Amino acid sequence: MSAAPAAPELAEKLRVDKWLWQARFFKTRALAAKVVSGGHVRVNSVRISKPSSTVRAGDVLTFAQAKVIRVVRIEALGARRGPAPEAQALYADLSPPPERETGAAREPVPHTPRYEGKGRPTGRERRKLDLNRRASLD
Repeated sequence: MSAAPAAPELAEKLRVDKWLWQARFFKTRALAAKVVSGGHVRVNSVRISKPSSTVRAGDVLTFAQAKVIRVVRIEALGARRGPAPEAQALYADLSPPPERETGAAREPVPHTPRYEGKGRPTGRERRKLDLNRRASLD
């Protein structure tokens, strides 16, 4: 009779690497485990280094994903790695909105001159340009 209460207790917590994989933050569970074992994940602001650490609904995870620091609150524990809408229902994103880069840093570097906004000149246009340049040099 003690087996019935044990089943809900098991469902209340889940390995952190498995949850990160089910919530689709990492493509493979091994990659999620590698990030956790590298010490790059915090659960409720406590750094963890074991992928077998457990998480529950209500815990707040902080971790790096690509070049972005993600802060998420676990809303539910998944039963499987389902489609993206199902995975997004597992957490609430608490991350601050990404900062916008300054306009000067995002301007493209001019590498080739543009002729009347048409891109590179065709062969015919190039010959005309060469004729005009020769005429201006004389």
